[in-house]
Amino acid sequence: MVGINAIRELKVIIPMILCQVASGGVSMFYKVAVADGMRIDILIAYRYIFATIFIAPLALVIERRSRPQFTWLIAIQGFACGIFGASLGSNLYAESLVLTSPTFATAMTNVIPALTLLMAVIFRLERLDIRTSLAGKAKVVGTALGVSGAMVLTFYKGINITIWSTHINLLRGFEANSATKGQNHLKGSILAFCSCLSYTAWLIIQTRMSLMYPLYSSTAIVCSIGAILSGIYALCKETHLTEWKLGWNIRLMAAAYTGIFGSGFVIAITAWVTRVKGPLYVSSFTPLSLIFVAVLGSLILDEKLNLGSVIGSVLIILGLYIVIWGKSKEMRAVSKGTEGELTITSRNHQTGNNSMVADSGREETSLEATEKV
Repeated sequence: MVGINAIRELKVIIPMILCQVASGGVSMFYKVAVADGMRIDILIAYRYIFATIFIAPLALVIERRSRPQFTWLIAIQGFACGIFGASLGSNLYAESLVLTSPTFATAMTNVIPALTLLMAVIFRLERLDIRTSLAGKAKVVGTALGVSGAMVLTFYKGINITIWSTHINLLRGFEANSATKGQNHLKGSILAFCSCLSYTAWLIIQTRMSLMYPLYSSTAIVCSIGAILSGIYALCKETHLTEWKLGWNIRLMAAAYTGIFGSGFVIAITAWVTRVKGPLYVSSFTPLSLIFVAVLGSLILDEKLNLGSVIGSVLIILGLYIVIWGKSKEMRAVSKGTEGELTITSRNHQTGNNSMVADSGREETSLEATEKV
């Protein structure tokens, strides 16, 4: 029984880890494409265009028979997810990165698990019985550890640690193209926090939508709305067609990767896991992307690993493990309670059947006695 539960848990954990690996790759392609001179808002528009081209045929083919009727409620939920989870969230994050710094913007995303926990409790998608439930305490402690580890990884450097060196730097030769803009930390901080709220709202709405609409179809709706809104926003900021051209270069690779893997794959897996485990479970994996960014940066951008990266990674993994343990304990308690209710119901039903048989037996005996008389 324990082995079966472990396998079921791994079926969810492994896809979520792959999502964070894909998200780490998105950060790498963002850095390289922007350093090559590509506007970030145009890259975001292309990202969701590629995501729609990738996921829409899958939805049409795989779910052509299982797709329920498209209603106004699904349309509203899909539009909201397209705004918060795609267009608005991505562009707010990009603008905050420009106005502050990559370090600060990345650090701000680590409040998403805490915001998700708060909003999930408010909308009754998560239970948080801290006084009586060990699972509730585990979710709070694990979330706090994950956020703390992400902050340590981002802000504390310490001594450099040299484990390997590939001597590869994809940013070499692009430095001259990267433009620095004026910084406004107050405005950038507000935008960064708003992007975190946006992604949190997406997780909450996505949980509701995933219960009503199939996986690939809901993902196609989110990506297509994100493509339309992001495209309109980018066209308003940049009307020169030369900036929109894609060649056989890093810009095309960045748009294809971030669209297919960073959006199509990630949004589909997120929709599935939110339906199975809830929004808090999904958001708890968010700090993992920082670990993969640090590792990928040391491999392909010639960045240095440091003591803060190691300490922060340990705290993130520990916090994630505690949240997963608390969530699994909570779900086992719910399943046991359901089984207990079913057992009581079946017993009552069986008792009722026995009493009916006894009553019918008494009636037959009474009839026989009457006939004899």
